[in-house]
Amino acid sequence: MTETITLKVNGELKTCDSGLKLPDFLKQQGLNPRLIAVEYNGEILHHQFWGITEIQPGDILEIVTIVGGGI
Repeated sequence: MTETITLKVNGELKTCDSGLKLPDFLKQQGLNPRLIAVEYNGEILHHQFWGITEIQPGDILEIVTIVGGGI
């Protein structure tokens, strides 16, 4: 049986399975990893580190969606 942990995402409490990597968590949230930026516990997390970042209890994520536009 997998343990469930709690973290904060954009100010809201969320739960996920323990041991989940960041890209898998983002996909579970319905987010396209190519179109977002992630602040992980107060620091912008470069995309190259996402695959090795394991979500921990009490983590704080701020997720920003990149929106294109122009004239």
